[in-house]
Amino acid sequence: MIPFGYPPMEMRAVSDVPDGPQWQYEPKWDGFRCLAFRDGRDVALQSKAGQPLHRYFPEIVDALEKLRTKRFVLDGELVVPVAGALSFDALQQRIHPAASRVTMLSKQTPAWYLAFDLLSEDGDDLVELPLFERRARLERFAEQLDGETLRLSPATRDRKVVDDWFARVGGALDGVIAKRDVAYASGTRDAAVKVKRARTADCVVGGFRYAKDSTTAVGSLLLGLYDDEGLLDHIGFCSAFSAEEKRNLLERLRPHIGEPGFTGSAPDATPSRWSRDPERDRSYVKLKPDLVIEVGFDQVTSGRIRHGTRPLRWRTDKAPRQCTMEQLATPDRALALLE
Repeated sequence: MIPFGYPPMEMRAVSDVPDGPQWQYEPKWDGFRCLAFRDGRDVALQSKAGQPLHRYFPEIVDALEKLRTKRFVLDGELVVPVAGALSFDALQQRIHPAASRVTMLSKQTPAWYLAFDLLSEDGDDLVELPLFERRARLERFAEQLDGETLRLSPATRDRKVVDDWFARVGGALDGVIAKRDVAYASGTRDAAVKVKRARTADCVVGGFRYAKDSTTAVGSLLLGLYDDEGLLDHIGFCSAFSAEEKRNLLERLRPHIGEPGFTGSAPDATPSRWSRDPERDRSYVKLKPDLVIEVGFDQVTSGRIRHGTRPLRWRTDKAPRQCTMEQLATPDRALALLE
C-alpha cells in the first residue's frame, strides 16, 4: 500500500483551459490539498508538503473510519464552508497547537473532504492506471461517502461543462484543473495543469518600502482601497518589477511622498515569523493618495489579497476615491457545483 509521505501529483500553471479528449476537468478548490490514508483502524491525513494533518481535523478522521472499505488512499481537498461559502481564513485557523481548540473548531467550523482521485483500494495500488480508469473506480468507491463531511468532487470530460461552471458560479470559482488520461504523476507537474481565474483591481498606492539595503530602489508598492467609512485600508502589495523598473519607480513616487499614507488598516510593521530575515525593517514610506495602479491577483482572504499582485498599468484616468473595497467582494457560489 502507498506509504504516508507519498508526494501528491502537482499542477503546472497555464493561461488557457486545454481542449481535447485526453483531458478531464475539475473545479479548483480554495483549500488544503490532502492525501487521506486508511489501513484498518489507522487513519492519517497528509498535506501537500508531506506534513500530518489528522490531529487538526478529527471530524474527517471519524468519517473516514466509518467507510466500508478498510484500506485505501484518496487524493482530495480539505475545505471549510462558512455561511454558504468556502472560507480559507477559517480553514487556516483550524491549524492550532491546542487540542481543546482543535476540538472546539471541529464543531464550530467543521471541514469537508472533497475526493478527486483514488490511489489505492483494498491494498491494490492504482497509480499506474490511467486517470479515466481511476475516476471510474473512485465514483464506485464514492457510493459509500456520506455526502456531507466526505464528498465526491465533480469532474467532466466535456469542455463545454467547464464554461457552464464559470457561467453558474462566476468569479466564485477559484479556477479549473485539467488532468491528462495518464498514470498518477506523483511529485511532478507532467500530468495536470491549472488555470486560475484572472481578477484585477484598481488600487491606490498608499506607500512603499525600499529594496533591501537600498535607498535608491523600490522593493514593493503598498496597495490600498477605500472602505465604507472613506478610510484607505491596506489590502496587499506589489513587487513584481524588474530591477530597472524598481529604480525608476522611485522617480515616479518621490513627488508624492508625504502624509497621510494609510488612514484605515495599515501595513504590518512586524516581520512574519516565517520571514527569512526577521531583523529586516518593515516600516514604510507614506504617500499622498494620488497614484492609482491596476493590478492582477488570484485570491482574497479576509479583505486582503493573499499573495503578491502583478502590475498591469498605471491608471492616470482613475480618481483614487473610486478605488473601493467592492472590487474584492465576490459572491461565493462555488458550492453550487457540489449540489
